[in-house]
Amino acid sequence: MITKADVEHVALLGRLYLSEEEKERYTDQLNAILEYAQMLQKLDTENVPPTAHALPMQNVFREDCAGDCLTNEEVLSNAPEREEEYFKVPKII
Repeated sequence: MITKADVEHVALLGRLYLSEEEKERYTDQLNAILEYAQMLQKLDTENVPPTAHALPMQNVFREDCAGDCLTNEEVLSNAPEREEEYFKVPKII
């Protein structure tokens, strides 16, 4: 059971200012959540398989297989600058 003092303590830790109305409301809401969690714990889940995802997961990536490649000349044909068989880029450092 969560008390108003618990809500005040958590609000203090979170540096939250809560009005008296908010403290009462959050106390009621948190107690309702705990009551619902206790109801869930009473359910018989012995024959329910564990579930990691709500929806079935499948790999959407294509197979990784080698295909035709461009030649060095085709690759370098659009290079702004080249030096022999390499891209030539400005010096950074």
